[in-house]
Amino acid sequence: MDNEIINYSEVTPDLVTLAERSRQAGVIDSELYTKYDVKRGLRDLDGRGVLAGLTNISDVRASVIENGQLIHIDGDLFYRGYNVKDLIGGYTKDHRFGFEEATYLLLFGELPTKNELQAFQELLGKYRSLPPSFVRDVIMKAPSNNMMNTLARSVLTLYSYDSAADDTSLPNVLRQCIQLISAFPLLAIYGYQAYSHYHEGGSLIIHQPDPKLSTAENILHLLRPDSSYTPLEAQILDVALVLHMEHGGGNNSTFTTHVVTSSMTDTYSVIAAALGSLKGPRHGGANIKVVEMFEDMKEKVKDWEDDEEVSAYLIDLLDKKAFDKQGLIYGVGHAIYSKSDPRAVVFKDFVRRLSEEKGLSKEFELYSRVERLAPGIISKHRQMYKGVSVNVDFYSGFVYHMLDLPLELYTPIFAIARIAGWSAHRMEELSNNGKIIRPAYRPVSDNREYIPMEKR
Repeated sequence: MDNEIINYSEVTPDLVTLAERSRQAGVIDSELYTKYDVKRGLRDLDGRGVLAGLTNISDVRASVIENGQLIHIDGDLFYRGYNVKDLIGGYTKDHRFGFEEATYLLLFGELPTKNELQAFQELLGKYRSLPPSFVRDVIMKAPSNNMMNTLARSVLTLYSYDSAADDTSLPNVLRQCIQLISAFPLLAIYGYQAYSHYHEGGSLIIHQPDPKLSTAENILHLLRPDSSYTPLEAQILDVALVLHMEHGGGNNSTFTTHVVTSSMTDTYSVIAAALGSLKGPRHGGANIKVVEMFEDMKEKVKDWEDDEEVSAYLIDLLDKKAFDKQGLIYGVGHAIYSKSDPRAVVFKDFVRRLSEEKGLSKEFELYSRVERLAPGIISKHRQMYKGVSVNVDFYSGFVYHMLDLPLELYTPIFAIARIAGWSAHRMEELSNNGKIIRPAYRPVSDNREYIPMEKR
């Protein structure tokens, strides 16, 4: 036994048997959820989320009540009362980057003046660094093949470098959040470079961040060996960050932020928990599935301009005959939006422009064709309580593909954006001195008498 080498990743037959026993013990009769009016997933039967909190940070609008009836409308997304369409339209018209400006808005509630924005950008630039030897001693050691795990590990390790890590006063938490917002591109991209070098045999190239560049520019600067990028590439990545940075308090990772913050734990633990939520394929990994689905589609569909052939492939997806045989058309449908996802609507024109610059207009037209055909096909093959439309993930994966971003960084890019929203929600939860969040679970097991060992 002393010399035995244990494979900690091995699932033995004994574990399979025990797991089945655990599964059987965990199954609850589905009828009990109806009997006790349990809101599974904190949702009503019509899909609306159960009201669990209030927020000033953002608003997701997809329906209105008229004469007592729920009416689905084109979706809108607001940051601190400002329509995201107007925010993006305003700063792109002025040929500026918007992520830093929108981050300021989420954190402080108002659009910055020119001087306030400049000071905030300088603060982000100053903090866009890591502790001495952190890259060598932490990121380069035991690199993971999943960058979300790398991000979470790095965030938790930064706790050890913070002499005021457990101080939950608002000034200190704000300092921690701004530092993490600044550091996330470095943690994600350096983590990928370590993985690529040690696991894939790639060259190890570590660029220092440029404090004068925007967050979007720094991502491309840090990632690419020659640090080069076109103005349109940087602009569309910046738009992607703004569209992904916040989406109400009810999405899984932001709700996680509120729940864990309510326990009064430290900022690093809160953000690591949010990262764990976002890593899940039901939340942050959907754009990877969209890209993989389209790669399969481009192989199987001979004529990309034939509606009937494309439709046949989409039907095969729903019938579990194509791609991963899960019965899903990835990137189509959303828990809240039905008629349209405003993020996808805003994004589409930028995606078209980038596809033209990259010589991928045919691929863009295929995406547009699926966007047009898929909702009707899903409606015919599924019992729907509301309509469906493409969501932001439908186009974001295509954009990241055109930007030559590795698949391993798709979800971390989401995290680089969403850390701004998580930070605002952490500040909001702490500002309201709320109670610890603790929903009720109703026990449905019967009482049993203890059985002595010799009688079992």
